[in-house]
Amino acid sequence: MPTFDPRSTALILIDLQDGIVAGDKGPHSAAAVVAAGKTLADRFRAQGAPVVLVHVGFTAGAMPSLNVDQPRLPAEGTPPAFSVLVEGLRQDGDIVVLKHHWGAFTGTDLDLHLRRRGVETVVIAGIATNFGVESTARTAWELSYDVVIVEDACTSRSSDLHDFAIRHILPQIARVVSVETVTLG
Repeated sequence: MPTFDPRSTALILIDLQDGIVAGDKGPHSAAAVVAAGKTLADRFRAQGAPVVLVHVGFTAGAMPSLNVDQPRLPAEGTPPAFSVLVEGLRQDGDIVVLKHHWGAFTGTDLDLHLRRRGVETVVIAGIATNFGVESTARTAWELSYDVVIVEDACTSRSSDLHDFAIRHILPQIARVVSVETVTLG
């Protein structure tokens, strides 16, 4: 695995927030993913590379269509506490993006933040692998970023959902790595 240039690489952590980390996850626990996210964030900050913390909130005025076969969102939106980033994650200088969809680019200024900083490579981790992480990775790839997914810093609602994205989707648009192999220098 190559060493990433901190001048052109950003870390994007997806939905490490109170309303998402609750509940069963697989194959990695939410606590393990949060710990891995904090480790990566510390590594990026130490090298002066951007750290982007993305969280999601759904409100009646900013919500995707609920006209679907299996709606999971409450019609009234999510309570404010749902969107609170996990304790100890945010540090001064981090970029914080509030999204209202699965992916971090749709309807946000994330691309602008990255382009202004000269970012060419995005390292993505978080919850859920096959929802927010995959959606963000797909759009990043479509926007011509080099995409890196940190497998052991991601998880989903089940091991099957995580594994499908990691084995069959993400390798076609990204490099899939582990926390220990992410090196900046």
